[in-house]
Amino acid sequence: MATVNRPGAPDGHVCGIDAALEVIGGKWKVLILWALHQQPHRRFGELRRMLPGVTEKVLAAHLRELEADGIVHRESYDEVPPRVEYSLTGDGTRLNGALGPLADWGRARVLAARTTR
Repeated sequence: MATVNRPGAPDGHVCGIDAALEVIGGKWKVLILWALHQQPHRRFGELRRMLPGVTEKVLAAHLRELEADGIVHRESYDEVPPRVEYSLTGDGTRLNGALGPLADWGRARVLAARTTR
């Protein structure tokens, strides 16, 4: 997502939510964060199984973007066969904590909608 330089916003963002959504935007990124929160060190195949419907291409692209943004750490081990594990960085852990209230709101909203049917 390209940022637009706006008057009064030297980084091009309107607010902090705008900046955060630039990092977590997309259907799968928050689910990747959730999966890495459930178990700190995950291999690519494990993440793919936890996220039914995600393609390898999209998962790989999102992991690269999250790594570039300092949210996910990629550890490559010099073994045969090669092994790569993904984990949350400190910023990733803090971001997951910030998403907690949003998850609570979502669960409450779904529950309320189901009980009013």
